[in-house]
Amino acid sequence: MAALVAMPRMRMKITVFPNVFPPFLCQSYRPKKVSVFHRRRSFSVSASSTKETRDQVRVRFAPSPTGNLHVGGARTALFNYLFARSNGGKFVLRIEDTDLERSTKESEEAVLNDLSWLGLDWDEGPGVDGDYGPYRQSERNSLYKQYAEKLLESGYVYRCFCSSEELEKMKEIAKLKQLPPVYTGKWANATDKEVQEELQRGTPYTYRFCVPKEGSLKINDLIRGEVSWNLDTLGDFVIMRSNGQPVYNFCVTVDDATMAISHVIRAEEHLPNTLRQALIYKALGFPMPHFAHVSLILAPDRSKLSKRHGATSVGQYREMGYLPQAMVNYLALLGWGDGTENEFFTLDHLVEKFSIGRVNKSGAIFDSTKLRWMNGQHLRALPSEELTKLIGERWKGTGILTESEGSFVEDAVQLLKDGIDLTPDSDKALSNLLSYPLLETLSSLEAKPVLEDKLSEFAASFIAAYDSGELLAALEEGHAGWQKWVKSFGKSLKRKGKSLFMPLRVLLTGKLHGPDIGASVLLLHNGGKSGIIAPQAEFVTLDERFRVLRKVDWEALTKKQSLLETAATVST
Repeated sequence: MAALVAMPRMRMKITVFPNVFPPFLCQSYRPKKVSVFHRRRSFSVSASSTKETRDQVRVRFAPSPTGNLHVGGARTALFNYLFARSNGGKFVLRIEDTDLERSTKESEEAVLNDLSWLGLDWDEGPGVDGDYGPYRQSERNSLYKQYAEKLLESGYVYRCFCSSEELEKMKEIAKLKQLPPVYTGKWANATDKEVQEELQRGTPYTYRFCVPKEGSLKINDLIRGEVSWNLDTLGDFVIMRSNGQPVYNFCVTVDDATMAISHVIRAEEHLPNTLRQALIYKALGFPMPHFAHVSLILAPDRSKLSKRHGATSVGQYREMGYLPQAMVNYLALLGWGDGTENEFFTLDHLVEKFSIGRVNKSGAIFDSTKLRWMNGQHLRALPSEELTKLIGERWKGTGILTESEGSFVEDAVQLLKDGIDLTPDSDKALSNLLSYPLLETLSSLEAKPVLEDKLSEFAASFIAAYDSGELLAALEEGHAGWQKWVKSFGKSLKRKGKSLFMPLRVLLTGKLHGPDIGASVLLLHNGGKSGIIAPQAEFVTLDERFRVLRKVDWEALTKKQSLLETAATVST
């Protein structure tokens, strides 16, 4: 068998056409010869191996620049990347832009940016020179035409002069007869004279691939195992349109072969395309690559993930504040695992652990809640300086703070980070800390136990401690000063534990729940002095909080609680 020869980018012209398999010929070209495919009822191609090889591994990701990079496409790119890196191979990026009406430069740039953001750097492709370019299909038309002509000359392809009306009528007849809507082969058996007459008239024609009428195709998919098709379900298919543009399956086969792609890892929706592509590989005499078809990403209702389920593109998740490392980690787990309970991986860890044999062939459910949780894990795993810079710049950018760095930012990030899964969450976390909804909280039914625990008496003692300067003096001493003051204050009231800290939390923060109360009050105290908090943040200082606290009508709140309790009882 003639080996596939690499085609350097500057030498696109093919001078040797491999003819390993004798061509199966349509009657109009070689009526006396019998196709090798027709002689064999069982046409079978082994297109994979159960053993992953480290020799000359070359994979490709080939997006169509007709829209944003879908998370399904991103996962396919990731699996290709991991397979290449884990086997010491090459990751090739090819742009399939033959759909001239829908393909745009903007979409291509967006896809490239999203892949770069995810950290999936390609070894060959747009912007990265290689020996197998060009890497855009729109720049490879001469190559497709050259191979199409070779197939025509050798009899694997014939000219079809059927009009669109004739083809539509064939479909209607097939539908009435409850048969597959395949081409009837009208021009497969045309004579040279009939063909020449149509050419002289200038009748538009397509190039159709002559498919064996009997037999089957079998491949061994690296993920799905053995997959087979009967050839009689296919019919002769078009490889070149009447306008001279190549059809997808023909382009892909020629590209993968001439780019020396060893493994084709792609979405399972491309599985049916394998039949056409395998026939073209065989006809051109090219070695077959190994195939691996990855399952679809499903929505929670097990339908195909689409826009109606919310965000589906990488760009959308990027804008929502997700980290690239979290996206990569989560996408890898959609149908793959290393066999342990570990779910936290960096890209380097994934390269080390990845195996195509551990990719599951069943559909994977996209769980937005888990993705959000995983982003939080990666966010908190960032080095402290990086996390502080990320969130500090966010706070300044959204107008909560006037500066993006400093001790207040550092302390605030450390205090609030456990409640932040996405960087935009940090806005709400800080704004919540700076606010003081005391009256709303005390008016809620949930605050009833705190009110009944002599909160009005506690508040009086607390106000006295603030007015005397004891509390402020303690806060000036930092954490140690706060702890010393709390212990002394609790002892004077004969309170400790929850009966001490719950009323302190409510009176200081105006809330029943939140981060560590000591760190919170110290941050509030320092925030009032720093001047870093923007006016529009609606920050309520400690002094303003005690001003509100002094005006609380405890008797009215007690009556309101009774009414709320009665209403709740009636409702129940």
